[in-house]
Amino acid sequence: MLMLHAANISLPLVCMGISSPWAQSYDPMHNWGLSTLLASLPLLVLLLTLLGPRLKAHYAAMAALVVALLITIGIFHMPAKLAVLATAYGAAYGLLPIFWIIFPVIFLYQLTVRAGRFNLLQESLVGITQDSRLQLLLIAFALGAFFEGAAGFGTPVAVCATILIGLGFPPLQAAGLSLIANTAPVAFGAVGIPAIALAGVTGLDLHILTRVIAALLTPFCVIVPFWLIWAFAGFKRMLEIWPAILVTGVTFATTQLLMARFHGPWLVDITAAVVTIAVFIAFLRVWQPKQILNAQLQTVPRLAQHADIGSFRSIRRAILPWFLLASFVVVWGTPRFTAILDAATTLHLAIPGLHHMVLHMPPAVAAPTAESAIFKFNWLSATGSGILIASLLAGFLMGLKPREIAAAFWHTVLSTRFSAITIASLIGLSYLTRFCGLDATLGLAFARTGIFYPFFGTIIGWLGTASTGSDTSSNILFGSLQKITSQQLGISPYIMAAANSGGGVMGKMIDAQSIVVSTTATESYGQEGTILRFVFIHSIGLVCLMGLLVSLIVHFPTLTRLILK
Repeated sequence: MLMLHAANISLPLVCMGISSPWAQSYDPMHNWGLSTLLASLPLLVLLLTLLGPRLKAHYAAMAALVVALLITIGIFHMPAKLAVLATAYGAAYGLLPIFWIIFPVIFLYQLTVRAGRFNLLQESLVGITQDSRLQLLLIAFALGAFFEGAAGFGTPVAVCATILIGLGFPPLQAAGLSLIANTAPVAFGAVGIPAIALAGVTGLDLHILTRVIAALLTPFCVIVPFWLIWAFAGFKRMLEIWPAILVTGVTFATTQLLMARFHGPWLVDITAAVVTIAVFIAFLRVWQPKQILNAQLQTVPRLAQHADIGSFRSIRRAILPWFLLASFVVVWGTPRFTAILDAATTLHLAIPGLHHMVLHMPPAVAAPTAESAIFKFNWLSATGSGILIASLLAGFLMGLKPREIAAAFWHTVLSTRFSAITIASLIGLSYLTRFCGLDATLGLAFARTGIFYPFFGTIIGWLGTASTGSDTSSNILFGSLQKITSQQLGISPYIMAAANSGGGVMGKMIDAQSIVVSTTATESYGQEGTILRFVFIHSIGLVCLMGLLVSLIVHFPTLTRLILK
């Protein structure tokens, strides 16, 4: 393992003309309103170019990045070389591990299509239920939660959206619905990393914090499945399957809460998803909706129960590629296995001229804190590498020839090339925002809301995830701010730290990174604005409900004590 420490890079720093750390300034205009407006410009440009002129995502991302560079260098006085390095650091992270997850998932999908296995998968899933609403619950919500818990970083959206398309859902609809469904499990995604990171930056007890996050999310684990089907089929058709929705939501919520309280954040989503899938399938053995709707919401004849499942051999052939994917994702997500691969192959590279050369300053943090810039080049332990190995193995087991596998690989390269540019630009933008302190400026503006802080503090978490693409990043960015502000206002820091994560999960569906993942997976790249318009109102509605719940808990001490118990 290679580690380049900041103490060993003094010569490069001198060569770059940076001799001492640069301290962030959160009010360069000496006017909070104006400074906040300027700090928000890159995010506004990104949203408006996607919603207004309907630019393709890579053009919108690059436009927002140019604006951010102008603001950070010209207004916030960040040294140009630091700004460029921060952007490049983020772009590299965008390619590995984030894009490296999307690429092999789409590669596997292309292999299953070429081998004819995707049609078999469709037939097998229809064997569980013909109804598109129930298929949406099973795949987008329950199975998506499994992939979120095991890998995160866009994996559930990429996998579930492609499966939904195979069941007849239109690509844009499959993408949008997968984004909405991937809400409840985000706070404990990727083996609990968001919660672990939040505890790390705040110094709060991890187990207490995990319990509080789960308590805040419990009602939303029940609400989101109803919300999902309502968004897809309308209120009346949602009510037609309310027993199945209720069973799904309550099972997931109960399992998540119990795992969080008695085990910790690591296996919350995986366990909740597995239990929910098992209960859901068992429930469908004794209950079926009166009407069966296809993906176009048309009533279709009911087939004889399980008549279309086919032989066990057909089912095994259908699920083989996806079973391999799930197995490799779980193994690659196991901390002990990851640590073994990291020890043998991973390089930790401190970025010369950037590592520990930016200081976060009070009041965003309690004391001046140097920002680390260490790129983890985990080429083998990255989740995407496990998925790629699973994909290649699946290709050979499905009987594809090396020439056919190579052709699928090249097709995937061509179909995802613009997505790679977009994701690199977006993550470069988010890292530049973090290293300059634009995000802290926005957070501090919300922190000045006094009695309304519980509501707007939740919005801070939403804004953090929407701008960075990660609940983990939002927790790292604003966790300390939430703790400091809540203590000043006499609010439990556990409540507001958890609110940051809870609000953040509602922003996951509108972050540009997730939207690009969804359009890439569904081969509808260039339609990001359409998807954003579809999910935006749902994101706003859910985060406002979360903000109201947090406000209710904070202003009623009995509820606070109950949550913290």
